[in-house]
Amino acid sequence: MDKQAIIQALEKNHTAFLEYMNALSEAEFDFSLKDEKWTAGQEMEHIIKSTSPLTLAFKMPKMALKMQFGKANRPSRSYDGLVERYQEKLATITGVDAIAAGFGPDAKPFSERENLSEKLQKNIQKLSNLVGKFKEEDLDTYILPHPLLGKLTLREMLYFTIYHVEHHQRNSERNLSAR
Repeated sequence: MDKQAIIQALEKNHTAFLEYMNALSEAEFDFSLKDEKWTAGQEMEHIIKSTSPLTLAFKMPKMALKMQFGKANRPSRSYDGLVERYQEKLATITGVDAIAAGFGPDAKPFSERENLSEKLQKNIQKLSNLVGKFKEEDLDTYILPHPLLGKLTLREMLYFTIYHVEHHQRNSERNLSAR
């Protein structure tokens, strides 16, 4: 996927996620399956917590990225390769691991849905604008740490972000279908 396709996928997937979340009733938004699954509000909070640091990273000067995190010593994985690796890693962890990594969501009631939606929209718009300022080769040169997957190129981190929001929408859909 080139940079323009990445930006389009980021915006498309996050827009679909927000449309889904914003169409939920209050009962659906606040529903949790026996407190074993996150509510829709918690899913939104988690996506915000995962996109906020990425937006900050893309604001950093390239020299700072290189000094703080290093440079890639391998080519970027494909989108499918990154998704496969993420799914493999997910199969080995528990929900507690995600919370321990600092990305676990707080309870978010229906009354906060509009604020959450606006915050996520702003994150994705900022991220899209920032990605647009990078050269294609920069996306394969600079790396960032991922709490589960280790060091990822910027391109791989964007692939993850595209997939991650779909993953959490499906989680919410499964949670609601089980009630």
